[in-house]
Amino acid sequence: MKQDEEIHDEIGENHISSCATNPVRDDAFAISDDEKIEKIKKDVESILLTLGMDLTDDSLKGTPNRVAKMFVKEIFGGLNPAKKPKASTFDNNYKYGEMLVEKNIIVYSTCEHHLLPIIGRAHVGYISNGRVIGLSKMNRIVQYYAKRPQVQERLTMQIVQELQRALGTDDVACVIDAKHLCVNSRGISDIESSTVTSEFGGKFKDPQARREFIDYIKLETKF
Repeated sequence: MKQDEEIHDEIGENHISSCATNPVRDDAFAISDDEKIEKIKKDVESILLTLGMDLTDDSLKGTPNRVAKMFVKEIFGGLNPAKKPKASTFDNNYKYGEMLVEKNIIVYSTCEHHLLPIIGRAHVGYISNGRVIGLSKMNRIVQYYAKRPQVQERLTMQIVQELQRALGTDDVACVIDAKHLCVNSRGISDIESSTVTSEFGGKFKDPQARREFIDYIKLETKF
């Protein structure tokens, strides 16, 4: 038993993912969000009491309920497939045939190993093969997959795969640069380091297209 705990701790400390999809049980949505909030509320209450906190204090009275609602409705809301954004696409009537890049999409996610924040930016690009997608939909896809317990590698892959499905093309790329508070605020406590992950599909595997994408990311946006 202790050996299993040590293995699991090593996996968590090294931020290793065990599967390419989020490990969600088949019965994950057998109960309603309100029921989940009530159950989580009791669990958070138990944790705080175990830590020795006085839940009769005005500042702490509402904390278990606030945390439960935050988990279900906000930071882990992307686990629910009913909240998946509709990725509407349109005919590329204006025949734009070059690369389209949406950069600096803010990423707020949660490390599945310590349940601490991942904060960074995603840069997403695609080359149309006849279909285009609204710019805001790209942001929403990033947010949807970020709002769940995650590892950054998986998040990067999920964003690319979702856009590939929506656009009907392999020519999609994503780079994420993010800080992990489980690294920055605990453990090694390295406040400067960030993690960069990438996924390149189709034409983006070509070194020239990849370089063009990276050069677009580096462009300074001025108003």
